[in-house]
Amino acid sequence: MPTNKPPFIIGVAGASGSGKTTLSERILEEIGPNNIALLHHDAYYRNQDAKPFEERLKVNYDHPSSLETELLIEHLRQLRAGRAIEVPIYDFVNHTRAKETRFIEPKQLIMVEGILIFVEKKLRQLFDMKLFVDTDQDICFIRRLQRDLVERGRTMESVVNQYLEMVRPSYLEFVEPSKRYADVIIPEGGFNLVATEMVIARLNSLIDG
Repeated sequence: MPTNKPPFIIGVAGASGSGKTTLSERILEEIGPNNIALLHHDAYYRNQDAKPFEERLKVNYDHPSSLETELLIEHLRQLRAGRAIEVPIYDFVNHTRAKETRFIEPKQLIMVEGILIFVEKKLRQLFDMKLFVDTDQDICFIRRLQRDLVERGRTMESVVNQYLEMVRPSYLEFVEPSKRYADVIIPEGGFNLVATEMVIARLNSLIDG
């Protein structure tokens, strides 16, 4: 990290399928991986090796208790102190952590993306900038359905049942209320080019020349 200043930490929250990952990836592409590190909250789903696969399927992955947020908090503190971290890699097909980890070095900017990152106060307080991606829920569901079928090997029935039983109730209880903590609300996330460019310009201004 080319500066002695602590990293500037950005949080990007919003519903599953809202466009927050698209926003995060556009910021990463424009700022450059030499200047910004991206962490995904869903990499911190709890390890479930000890549970039978059938039990893993019953877990509500949209509930805060499914995530080891305390580890993410510790990792952000380490990055802020100038120390590298080993981030978990989550296997979404087998619903547990992979054996491998991802090595992340401190950068001038650290970005954290996830649906529940504004829910936990101790995590929320670590963010210097809080962005919330606000997208109609029918659009979010369609995007989530497409992603889970193609990328995560789910069936349509399982995705629909999970959405009705877990995703939507958790969104209403946890995600939507956390919007009030945001500094900036971005409709459509990375698909909102004007807002995205404004955020990128602001972050670019923080990087040492």
